[in-house]
Amino acid sequence: MATTQDISTSRSLNDRLAITRGVMNMFENWGLHSEEMMALLDLEGKARHFTQYRYNKPLPDTPDVMRRVEYLVRIDDALRTTYPSNPSMGKRWLRQRSHKFNKHSPLSMMIGDGEQGMIYVLSRLDCTFAWDQSGSKPC
Repeated sequence: MATTQDISTSRSLNDRLAITRGVMNMFENWGLHSEEMMALLDLEGKARHFTQYRYNKPLPDTPDVMRRVEYLVRIDDALRTTYPSNPSMGKRWLRQRSHKFNKHSPLSMMIGDGEQGMIYVLSRLDCTFAWDQSGSKPC
C-alpha cells in the first residue's frame, strides 16, 4: 500500500495543477476568503500571494497539505451527498453554528483545530469515515 509520501512524489506538475484548480474551485464554491483557505491548508504567507494558486502555481506537494486536501475533498463530497438537491447548502452549512460543533461552525472548527477539526467535521458528515476511524470491524 502506497503512503502519502509515496503518492506525493509521483505526481506530475499537470496532476498537481489539476488538484490545485479543483481545490480552488471548491473553496470558491464554499465562499471562502483567502485567509480562510490558507488556514485550512496551513499555508504561511500573505493572503494576497495566495492568488497565485488560482492561476499557475500548484499547491505545495507535501504530505501535510495533501492530507488536508484529501479531508477537504471528502467533506465536499459528503456535503454534495447530504444536500443533493441544493448545491449551495454546503456553503451555508459550513458557516452555520451548530450544537454538534459545540456552538461553533464547522468552518471555524476546521480552522481553529486544524487537521483534527477536519477529521471531526468529516466524521459528522460521513458515517463511513467515522466507522473507519473507530477501528470497528464488520462481523
